[in-house]
Amino acid sequence: MQKRTMGIHLKSSLLVLVFGLTVSSAWAQGSLVRYVKRVLNDTSSAATSKLLIFPTAGFAPETSVEIGIRTFSLFYAKKDTVVNRLSEIVLYTFVTFRGQFGALLENAAYTNKNRYFFLGRARYQQFPLLYYGIGPSTSSGNPVLVNSNYVQIRQRILRQVKNNWYAGAEADFQNIGRVSFETENKPHFDLPLGYEGSTTMGLGAAVVYDDRKNVLNVRKGGFLETGILWYQPGFGSDFKYRSVVLDSRLFRPLGRPNRVLALQLAGTFMTGDIPFNNLGLIGGESLMRGYYLGRYRDKNVLAGQAEVRWLPFGFSKRWGATVFAGLGTVSPTIRSFQVDQVRWAAGGGVRFLFFQKKDVFLRADLGVTREGTGFYISLGEAF
Repeated sequence: MQKRTMGIHLKSSLLVLVFGLTVSSAWAQGSLVRYVKRVLNDTSSAATSKLLIFPTAGFAPETSVEIGIRTFSLFYAKKDTVVNRLSEIVLYTFVTFRGQFGALLENAAYTNKNRYFFLGRARYQQFPLLYYGIGPSTSSGNPVLVNSNYVQIRQRILRQVKNNWYAGAEADFQNIGRVSFETENKPHFDLPLGYEGSTTMGLGAAVVYDDRKNVLNVRKGGFLETGILWYQPGFGSDFKYRSVVLDSRLFRPLGRPNRVLALQLAGTFMTGDIPFNNLGLIGGESLMRGYYLGRYRDKNVLAGQAEVRWLPFGFSKRWGATVFAGLGTVSPTIRSFQVDQVRWAAGGGVRFLFFQKKDVFLRADLGVTREGTGFYISLGEAF
C-alpha cells in the first residue's frame, strides 16, 4: 500500500484487547474483559470446535474509517484430530463512515477422512478500489477511484482421488455493476474493458495435492493447485476468455519444530477478452505484502515468496515472529515477462499463539516496497 495514496490500511483484530475501554457501561466492560480472557487463555482440546467473534477497525483514504465484525469457525470433521484436517470458515462484514459496506465468506473445509475438500469464497461489496491502469509499468501517481457494486462466488468441490491428491470441478461467477471512474485530473490511460460493468461466468476443473494438516499454520507439508476455467457466453458470461491458475507451496522445518521455512510460487495466465476487474493482481495481505491489492494488474501474473517463521520463539510459549521477501510482476503475454519489470516486497511480523491446542497464531505483518508500506493483521499465516 502506498504511503501517499493509501496510508496504512489497518484491519486490526487486536482491538479486541482494548475495545472494552470504549464501552461506557461497566457491565459491558466486565463482560468484554471476561470474553477476552477466555479467548486469550483458551485451553480447550484440539477436537473442540471453536467459534470466535471479534470487532475490527481500519482506515484508508478511499473509505475513511471502516468497522466490522470478523467471525472464525475452526473445527475437525467428526472431532477426529488424528485423521482429519483442520477446517476453517471465515465471515467478515464491514461498513465505513462513507456508507460503504460488504461481506466476505471464505471456506477451506474437509469432510470426514478428508474425502472431500471445499475451497472457495463468496464476496459482496459496495466498496471503492484504486485503479492504476493495466501492465507492469503503470504510474503510482493519480490513481482513479472506481466505485461499484461487486459480487463474486468462486468454489472448488474436490474429491480425494488417491492419498493426498484431489480432483474436481470449479466455478467462478463475478458481477460488477454501477461502475464509475472518478479522478480530479484526466486519466493517463484509456478506460479499460468492462468499465461500464460486466458479468462473467467460468466453469472448469482443478487438480490439487494437499498433505497439510493445519492450513492456518503448516509446519511441514506441501500444497499444489492447478486449475483451468473457461468463460463463455453460453455460460452467461459477457466475455470469452480462459484462465489457468498455478499455486505451489512447500513447508519444511529448519532444524527445530518451531522454526519453519515456507515457500510459494503462484501464477495466473489468461487469454482472450478480460474485463479489468477479472485480471490477475499483485498485492494484498497474502502475496507481495506491502503493495495495494491491484497496484499491478494484467492478463498474466507470476510471483513468489519465501518466509522464515519462529512459531513460537524458543524463550516464549506464545510469542513468535517471521521475516519474508517476495518478487512478482505482470505482463500482457507469457512471452513478454521482463526481468527489469519485476517488483520486490519484503518485511516481517510478530505472532501470538491465539488457539493454543489448535496451533493457530494471530499475525501482524509489515510489508515494505519501493512505493510504500502495508500493515496487515489476521488469524492464520499468509499462506
